[in-house]
Amino acid sequence: MRPFKHLGLSAATGLAALLVCSSPASAVSDTGPAPESEAKEVFQLIARQTQISNIDVDGSSGPSQGDEIVVSGDLLLGSATVGNYGEVCTLTRTAPLDEFDLQCAGSLSLIQGQITFQGRFTVTAAGPGDVSLAITGGTGFFRTARGYLSADNVSATDTQLTVHLIH
Repeated sequence: MRPFKHLGLSAATGLAALLVCSSPASAVSDTGPAPESEAKEVFQLIARQTQISNIDVDGSSGPSQGDEIVVSGDLLLGSATVGNYGEVCTLTRTAPLDEFDLQCAGSLSLIQGQITFQGRFTVTAAGPGDVSLAITGGTGFFRTARGYLSADNVSATDTQLTVHLIH
């Protein structure tokens, strides 16, 4: 299987640490209205990939339906490690010119609990397009979490995560 480019999902993401370890002034408030009983916050972390494995299901020379990418790493706030993450992405659609779709599911593990996420996006020869994944739940402090996170590659191993969290 031809190696995949780094997908920027190293997040796919130590969100709780930012909420707990940073001062309220460092979190950016989302402009959308939220019911008074819900907290709505936007913050950023760096997901630093430490391990990646490609699983080729059919032995072909390129991406094929069912291939998987398994990624894990550390979550950083500034230079401090505040948690870790893991995700599994399955290739669900191939198209001409090295275009394919990935369906990903993962979790961000922080001291305060976990945030789970999942979603689908397209990767082209230029790299991943818009990577926006749904926050599907959590544990501990994040047990009522919902919202979404977006991911942007900033280097071969680092991905900037922007978390739009409602809890």
